[in-house]
Amino acid sequence: MAKDIQNKKITPEVIKKEDIPNLSFSGIDVLDDMKDKLQREIDLKRATTLSNTDKTKVKIYFRANQGLYRVHTTIWATTESNITLKGGVIIPISAVIRVV
Repeated sequence: MAKDIQNKKITPEVIKKEDIPNLSFSGIDVLDDMKDKLQREIDLKRATTLSNTDKTKVKIYFRANQGLYRVHTTIWATTESNITLKGGVIIPISAVIRVV
């Protein structure tokens, strides 16, 4: 799936971070490959640091039960299981496909 997004075979719907709480998540990890999961972890740590030090926004590609989405925002915090965006909006890490 991550490769399909990179190759533009799948176009995610752009969503405002304020609308994310209206979505539901399955809890099943969208990534199967351990290499992809490790890269996601590295990318999330980097994005969190950039967001907090430089106020840099990132694009987060994720899957909810309603479909595939992309949000352009800052990441305020990353925990073991979730990322927190401005305003306390939470996305489960298991739903995150890619961060750029």
